[in-house]
Amino acid sequence: MNPTFKRWLAQAAGSSQVGALQRATAAIQAALRRHGAPVAHAPQPDGDVIDVEAHEVGARTAPPAGAPASAPSSAPAGRFITGQHAEGAVSRDYKLYIPPGWHGQALPLVVMLHGCTQGPDDFAAGTDMNALALERDFFVLYPAQAQSANPQRCWNWFKHNHQRRGRGEPALLAGMTRAVMHSHAIDPRRVYVAGLSAGGAMAAILGDAYPDLYAAVGVHSGLPTASASDAGSAFAAMKGAPAPAGPMAAATSPPTIVFHGDQDATVHPVNGDRVVAACSADATVQRERGRSAPGRDFTRSVYRDAEGRVRAEHWAVHGAGHAWSGGSARGSYTDPQGPLATQEMLRFFFSNVLPLES
Repeated sequence: MNPTFKRWLAQAAGSSQVGALQRATAAIQAALRRHGAPVAHAPQPDGDVIDVEAHEVGARTAPPAGAPASAPSSAPAGRFITGQHAEGAVSRDYKLYIPPGWHGQALPLVVMLHGCTQGPDDFAAGTDMNALALERDFFVLYPAQAQSANPQRCWNWFKHNHQRRGRGEPALLAGMTRAVMHSHAIDPRRVYVAGLSAGGAMAAILGDAYPDLYAAVGVHSGLPTASASDAGSAFAAMKGAPAPAGPMAAATSPPTIVFHGDQDATVHPVNGDRVVAACSADATVQRERGRSAPGRDFTRSVYRDAEGRVRAEHWAVHGAGHAWSGGSARGSYTDPQGPLATQEMLRFFFSNVLPLES
């Protein structure tokens, strides 16, 4: 392991956690090497990085400058605009995809939270979400994590002050969502949030903290709310260790769809099970096996409450690592062989709406 990275990890976790953190980090990096994946470059010692670079499946090609990241060149492109939102003294940039079919009518909004080292253009290209927004007329918001907030642009899901309503990054992201809803007349009953890895963990937090804002949640290769409270416990959670006090209660969590590769060496697959468990207590489960057209097997589990409503859906993608299932090789952290996570998440999202206000 790079000596600078080891020193930084020790500083991030505190001297009392040095041994545990080093062991967790070494185990994660060893697992990555066994799967042929490079580890991330050493960050500067003034931030918290809790993700590591995962294997990229397929070649990565940047989208043409000025074009929506995923729109076919032969189709009306829509607009992919840049903006910024501030909550108090804290601000974040974002990109917003506006479909060409929008003429002022209320449309759904999908908020997409990228993983570590990614950004809006990369995440849009890898998930192909803009291409589906072009076809089906919905907005897509891509918040951008600032490198000043995390050296590898990870959302800070593992810090206790970024895990609750009205605080930290959840408050900022919810405020950004509301601002876009106001400026573009978004349908308030059809707002959804999804993310990958650190973004998936933050999506779970947003769902738990703002069930009145997000009608459904998508967590890809992420972790449940309150899995960790610092860098040391983050590495332990990523390795599969349970949170010291267990996940935060989520009785009012929105319906949630989870995708996770069962060979994920970065975020242990048990975390996908825990995301589902946090929002599907006392639910009955029905499982089916299938195989994606490109070639990966999967197990799909659907969890229903006593009234028959779907509370959660879990896709365990067999043989897949830490990558967006069915994604495009034009983006990073994608696995084109897997079932189409983007399409399945949209199906799940659009079957859920918030109730009308009384």
